[in-house]
Amino acid sequence: MAKSSVGKRTHNNKAGYIFVFPYAALFVTFILAPVVMAVVLSFTNFNAIQFPKFVGFLNYINLITSDDVFMKFVLPNTVKYALIVGVGGYVLAFLLAFGLANLPKLPRTIFALILYSPSMTTGVAMSVLWKILFTGDQTGYLNSWLMEIGVINEPVIWLTNANFLLPIVIIIGLWSSMGVGFLSILAGLLNVDESLYEAAAIDGVKNRFQEMIYVTIPSMKPQMLFAAVMQIVGAFQNGAIATMLAGNPTPGYSAQLIVNHIEDYGFIRYEMGYAAAVSVILLLIVQIFSSVSTKLFGEKD
Repeated sequence: MAKSSVGKRTHNNKAGYIFVFPYAALFVTFILAPVVMAVVLSFTNFNAIQFPKFVGFLNYINLITSDDVFMKFVLPNTVKYALIVGVGGYVLAFLLAFGLANLPKLPRTIFALILYSPSMTTGVAMSVLWKILFTGDQTGYLNSWLMEIGVINEPVIWLTNANFLLPIVIIIGLWSSMGVGFLSILAGLLNVDESLYEAAAIDGVKNRFQEMIYVTIPSMKPQMLFAAVMQIVGAFQNGAIATMLAGNPTPGYSAQLIVNHIEDYGFIRYEMGYAAAVSVILLLIVQIFSSVSTKLFGEKD
C-alpha cells in the first residue's frame, strides 16, 4: 500500500513538471536569462558590435560619480514620478475602488471600465490624444481654453517647457494608472466576507473608516500586495509617456526617467554595458520597493 502511494505521488510529480515546463521555459527565456545577461553586461564595455570588454565596476562608479544627468535629473525625476504615480496612484486606486464597491452592479461595471480603459491605451494613441490637448499654439485645447477665460494672453509651448513637462507626464501617468492593480483591489473589496463586518460591529467598530482599517484591508492583503507590486513596477517602467510627447532625451532632461536614460544609452548611444548597469540599478530599486510592499501586505505566517 505504501509503495502504491509513493508511486502515485511520483506520477503526480511528473504530471506537475509537464504542466509547469511551458511556464518555466518562458520564464527562463524572457525573464531570468535577460536579467542574468544584463548583470553580466553591466561589468563590460559593450557597443553592440565588438565583443564585450570586461571593465569591472567602472560603469557603476561612473554612474554615481560622473553621470551628472542621472544624479541631477533622472534620479530626482524618477523619485518624484514614482512617489506621485506609484504611491499616490495606489492610494487613488484604493479610494476609487472603495467608492465603486458601494455602487450597484451596473454603474459599478460602467465606471470600472471607464477608469480601466486608459491603462489599455497604446503609446501612439496616448501621444496623439495628449499632444492635441497640449499643442503649443492657440489651436491646442488647453491653450484655447485658458486664453478664452483670460488666464494666459499668449499660447504656452507646454511640451518643450521644462517647468511643465514633468507635471504633464505625471498627470498622464495617473490617468493611465488604474490597471490590473485597481481591478484586483475592486475584486478584493467585493469579496470580503460580510459576516466579518457584523462581528466587527459587535466588537465596537462604529463607522466605515474603522471598518476599512480593522476589517477590509486585513481581509484583502493578497489583492493589496498584488496591486502594490503592479503599481510599483508600472511606475518605474513607464518611460514611454515622456518619449512619445517630447522625444528622448526630453528637453533639458526635465522629464527624463530611468527607463528613458537606459534607452538613451542603450539604443541611441549604443553604450550597452552602461545601459545594463543602469537597468540593474533600476531592478534593485524595484526590488526594494517590492520588499517593502511585501512586508506591509504579505502574510506574516
